[in-house]
Amino acid sequence: MMKPALTVILLISCSLIILLFTSSFGAAVSAAASKVPAIIVFGDSSVDSGNNNQISTLLKSNFRPYGRDFYGGRPTGRFSNGRIPPDFVSEKFGLKPYVPAFLDPWYNVTDFATGVCFASAGTGFDNATSNVLNVIPLWKQVEYYKIYQEALRANIGDTKSEYIIKEALYLISLGTNDFLENYYSFPSTRSRYTLEQYQDFLIDIAERFIKQIYDLGARKMSLTGLPPMGCLPLERATNLVDGKGGGCMNGYNEVALRFNAKLDGLVNRMNEEMEGIRVVFSDPYGVFLQMIRNPSSFGFEVSSVACCATGMFEMGYLCDELNPFTCRDANKYVFWDSFHPTQQTSRIIVEYLIQNSLHQFL
Repeated sequence: MMKPALTVILLISCSLIILLFTSSFGAAVSAAASKVPAIIVFGDSSVDSGNNNQISTLLKSNFRPYGRDFYGGRPTGRFSNGRIPPDFVSEKFGLKPYVPAFLDPWYNVTDFATGVCFASAGTGFDNATSNVLNVIPLWKQVEYYKIYQEALRANIGDTKSEYIIKEALYLISLGTNDFLENYYSFPSTRSRYTLEQYQDFLIDIAERFIKQIYDLGARKMSLTGLPPMGCLPLERATNLVDGKGGGCMNGYNEVALRFNAKLDGLVNRMNEEMEGIRVVFSDPYGVFLQMIRNPSSFGFEVSSVACCATGMFEMGYLCDELNPFTCRDANKYVFWDSFHPTQQTSRIIVEYLIQNSLHQFL
C-alpha cells in the first residue's frame, strides 16, 4: 500500500507536469495565433474606420445613426451601423475586435501596434478620384504609413517593429469609387481613356503601390476585389423601374468582374516576380451577389434598398438620425446606406474570405 506522503508527492508531481504541459500548449497556441501580429489597412470607405473625421471633407459618418450597433453605440466614422470588414478580420486573427484609424486622436502608437487603418472614404487608386470629395489619396496613405513605422520604432524598438511590419497582414480595398465617382461621373475621364485603358491604368497604380509597401517591409497582403457595384442601392435607384428601386445595373457588374480578373492576374504576377511576398486575391463579388439575389438564405429580408432613410439615395449627411424611414433592425438588411453594407453583411463576407483566401495567413 502506498504511503500517504508518497501519494501526495506523486499527486503534486503529476499536477506540475500537467501544469507545465498546459502552459507549454497554451504558449504554442498563442504563438500560432500571433502569426499575424497586426492588421494594417489601406483603402476607401469599405475599410475606413474613421480617418475622414479628421480631414476637411463632406464625406463623413461620425454621427448617428452610423455606429448605432458599434461598441457603446458610438459613431466612429465607419460607414456602417457597426463594425466593418477589417474589424472582423482582426478579431478572427486573435487580435482586437476593431482596427483604429491612424488619425483618430483617441488612439496612439501603442494601440496601433496590433493594427492601424490609413483608409479614407471616397478615395481610389486614381488621384483624381480622391480629389472629387477632397479625401486622402493612396499616396498620402503611404506617407502616413511611413510616419507610423517611425513612431513604432521609437516606441517599441527596431526589432519588434520590424517583426510587426514584416509579419502584419495588409488589407487593401479600393477601386469602386474610381468607376462610380470618377469614370462614370466625369466625361473628362472617359474622354481620356476607354474603359479597358482606364482599368489597365488602375492596375498599373495598384502594382506600383504593392511594390512601394513591399519596399517598406510589407510581405503578407490581401488585395480585395470589387463588389457587384451595379447592385448598390444608389445605382439601382438610378435604374428605376418601380417605387422601391430598380434592378441591378448589369453593365457595372460586368465591369467589376473584368476588373477583378485583372486584379487576380496582378496578384499571380506579383507572387511570381517578387521574392518573399505573399499576396492573395480576396474576392467578395460572388458571396455578395448571392446575398443580394437570395437574402433569405443568409438571414436577411431586404437587399434592394438600404436600412437608412428611404434606402435608395441616402449616404453620409443624408443618412440622418431623425429620418422616420430608417429601419429598426439593420440585421435584416444587406445594405446599411445606399452605398455600404451592414455590419452583418460585412461579418458574412469576412467569414467567406477567411475560408477562401485569408486562411493562408492563419
